[in-house]
Amino acid sequence: MITMRKMISAGAIIIILIAGALYFYFDKTNEKETTGGNKNMNSEEKSDREKAEEYAEKMKPKVEETLKKEDIHHFIKTITFEKEIEINPMGRIIIDGYVNGDPEKFHFSADLIYHSNKVDGMSFSKDLADRFENWDDFDKEVKEDFLNSLTKEEREQYLKDIGELK
Repeated sequence: MITMRKMISAGAIIIILIAGALYFYFDKTNEKETTGGNKNMNSEEKSDREKAEEYAEKMKPKVEETLKKEDIHHFIKTITFEKEIEINPMGRIIIDGYVNGDPEKFHFSADLIYHSNKVDGMSFSKDLADRFENWDDFDKEVKEDFLNSLTKEEREQYLKDIGELK
């Protein structure tokens, strides 16, 4: 017959085994949730940023092409891209840069949608947009009014920039 002592010993061993198994099960579960989950999350974010940076780098020649299409007066001598890109809340990739070595006056921004393989939008500083203006689309008075709004030095520089003054 099984003695009471043997039954108590067997019950204690079973309880210890169950407690040990539960301890190891919950310890492994907690470890995955805290460290493994965070590591995966950070590496995914970094990988998305790296993908966006690679895409932006691939698209720089298309941004240059778009700028040169706008440059009807052949004003652009150099194009410089900022090192950092921006990913806006809508998921668009923004590349900033400037032309002719002047980030204050001649800034541009290119808007890209990942995998669209085209420049989805461009914006220019006012001074840069003025250099792209096609005055043939306006009355002569409009151009004169614009030129009269500039100082003498600005007017001369503008006319040089659009190739009307040597």
